Amino acid sequence: MSYSFSAAQMNRLSELAVTPLEPAIFETAEARQKMFSQLEKEGVKKNRRALTRLIETTHKPALCTLSENLARALCAQGFTQVTTPTIISSKALKKMTITPQSPLYKQVFHLDGKTCLRPMLAPGLYEVSQRLLNSQKQPLGIFEIGSCFRKESEGNTHLKEFTMLNVVEWGTPLETRLERLKTLGALVLDAAEIPGYCFKEDHSVVYGDGLDLVSPDGLELASTSMGPHPLDDAWKITCTWVGIGFGLERLLMFREKTSGIHRHSKSTTFLDGACLKLK
Repeated sequence: MSYSFSAAQMNRLSELAVTPLEPAIFETAEARQKMFSQLEKEGVKKNRRALTRLIETTHKPALCTLSENLARALCAQGFTQVTTPTIISSKALKKMTITPQSPLYKQVFHLDGKTCLRPMLAPGLYEVSQRLLNSQKQPLGIFEIGSCFRKESEGNTHLKEFTMLNVVEWGTPLETRLERLKTLGALVLDAAEIPGYCFKEDHSVVYGDGLDLVSPDGLELASTSMGPHPLDDAWKITCTWVGIGFGLERLLMFREKTSGIHRHSKSTTFLDGACLKLK
């Protein structure tokens, strides 16, 4: 009879970011337990060192540092940071064409019949932009970094709560929109220290045809949008524009070459990529 690691043992090793040598097959349960204990001990030491480095040296999780670096890079290029509410009205969803018939509607965390947690930053950015465009000249660049919420499956690349960066430039000349999107994508990913990406045509259920920024292995790093767009009518916006959005936890997962996104999420199990459950 042969033995492999149990599901509980594999989950524990995954928490500690330990990958056992393959094939992990043992002749006895005692041999399996001995190897598991050895790997767990090594993983605990590795994660404890990472937490000690955070507490004694860096003092700030990579998610916070990345947010600050991206904001600094965008502000240096003339973009203005804004903050909008996390709780939005159901009417705002309807303006985004997210109705009960939309696939995204089922992913929304509804608080009551009138409000929900925002599944994207766009409704708040539209609202702020409508008011700014009444008094400010174009081109006008703004961005927001903040939490969004969706009832995702929570696989290795999705979270129920995630941090978005959305960049919008209003008044981008029609003929330069694609090149401008590529420039903005490069600006953000360079600031995030992420090389080796490319653009790929894609279709969004909300924004229609656009471009994605993808990694060499096909992981989506960002999605883009352009206007004029039919959604603009709900906010009485008529100018041309470009927009690009990034999930920051996903950027960290790709940059740090980790196997799952949860290690970089807002969590009580992980802190700055390290497991907190060390006993």
